[in-house]
Formats: sequence, C-alpha cells, structure tokens
Amino acid sequence: LRSFLDDPFGEFAPRYRRRVEQSLGSGVILDPSGQIVTNHHVIDRAAAIRVQLADGRSAQADIIGRDPDTDLAVLKIDLPNLPSIRLGRSDALNVGDVVLAIGNPIGLAQTVTQGIVSATGRDQLGIATFENFIQTDAPINPGNSGGALVNTRGELIGVNTAIIAKSLGVEGIGFAIPVNLVRGVVNEIVTRGKVLRGWIGIGTETIDEARARSAGFDGPIVRITRIAGGSPAQRAGLLPGDVIIELDGKAPRDSREVQLRIADTSPGQTMSVEVQRGNQRGETKIRVEEAPQMLRPR
Repeated sequence: LRSFLDDPFGEFAPRYRRRVEQSLGSGVILDPSGQIVTNHHVIDRAAAIRVQLADGRSAQADIIGRDPDTDLAVLKIDLPNLPSIRLGRSDALNVGDVVLAIGNPIGLAQTVTQGIVSATGRDQLGIATFENFIQTDAPINPGNSGGALVNTRGELIGVNTAIIAKSLGVEGIGFAIPVNLVRGVVNEIVTRGKVLRGWIGIGTETIDEARARSAGFDGPIVRITRIAGGSPAQRAGLLPGDVIIELDGKAPRDSREVQLRIADTSPGQTMSVEVQRGNQRGETKIRVEEAPQMLRPR
C-alpha cells in the first residue's frame, strides 16, 4: 500500500530495462598460448566475449586485433594446457577432397559435418573486401561461423565463414577462408595489431575472352573501372578504361589477382604498371600507399 501511495502510477508506468543480446559463434585455438582465430562478424560490436571449450572450461577473451576486410579476428584466452590445431595447406586442396566442418550451429557445441571441396578461389560474393573462398557442401549453419574446416588428417585448411541462404532456393553451399590467407592475416595481427595492405586507388573488372577478343586482345583482360581521387593511381596518370597489361612484369589473370597483388605489396614500395589506352601502351611507376580501412559490416 505504501509503495502505491508514494507513486500512485508505479504499477502502471513502463519499466525500462537495458536489453542485452547474446550471439553464438565458433573459433579455432591456434596455439597453446591461447590465440584463437574466428570471424570478425562474430565478435563485431561485442561488449564482452566468453569462450567455452570442449572440456567444459570457459574464459573471458581479449581481442588482439581484427581485419574486417577478410572477416577475420584474433582473440586471446588465458588458460593452461590448451589443445591446438595443426595448420595444413589450402593450396594443396583439390576439388572432391573430403573435408569436415566443426562448429557450434544453433548452440549445438562440437558438431562435426562432412562434405567435399566443391570449388576453390570463389570471389565476388559480397562477403568480404578480399575474397578467395573454399566452397564446400559440408553442412554449415548459423553458429558455425569462425569454426574449423579440416582435412582428413585433422589439419586446419579453412575457417568457416558463410552460407548461401535457403531463401535463395539453394542448399549445401558454404564458404571458408583458406588457411594460407588466415595464416598471413593472423601473423600480421599478432605482430602489428593490424594488417597492412598496399593500395593505389583503382577499381577493376575482368573482361571475358569473347568481349576482349572483340576489342583486339588475345584473351581475358583486366580493365580499370574507377580511380580514387588523390590516389597514387591518379597521380600516376591512370584513367578509367585503361587495360592493365602487366603488374611488375607479370600479366594478371583476372581482377581479383590485380587487387590481391596490390594488397600484398608493402606500403612504400614501388610497383610497375603497364597499361594500354586505345592503341598505345605505356608503363608507369607507382608508389604504393597503405590501404585505408574498408569496414564491411558483415
């Protein structure tokens, strides 16, 4: 009775409470010191991260660093006697190889599913800025993100990252980040706290063989589609429509290779770019700069 008299509308007034959302994902312990790799989108915007191990132990995790452009992040936990996974080689994979996906789908911890490698080198999926995915038909579901894709020897060959939604009318298509890419990104994050990438400020597209031949080329070509204002490419005189003939003396196979080779060039280094404009070819030297952070909310 007293509480009602003190605040006659107390029982009827809305009570506001802070809403706390929880989400689940997976991760892979890389070494006994407690380094864990997972997807950036799993931990993005997290106020706190708690890791639950297969043996029942749990610990708070610190973020060592993250790389939204590849959708990877590195965490650290402090627990003794941690198991860790052996790293394999994703460049040794062949289509048809048997793989196992391990993760935490819809909260079902330590779920293992089996499939095969359906394809390698998948890109242009809109998942990350730099894409070079392993495609697999091993069932991957929400909660699997950040989990291990392993070969039949139990070696890590990829980090599961995405599925194609059933609403699109397809099933059995999942994607993993290849371990060769994971290894490089993790090393950069652990060493520097971030990933340094080269940038010259160009957008590119691959022109297929049929269209390229109609323009007088022998096979597929890579064409510049846009130039960032104030970029090294603009200062070097490159223009949209230029066809890239060679990068550092080597002809690129497609647009993805152009972007990856530029990104893999250390900032401060000089890159030789040969282009064709109309019927004329020319070569220019471009000083590579550090890429601006390209956050992708995935």
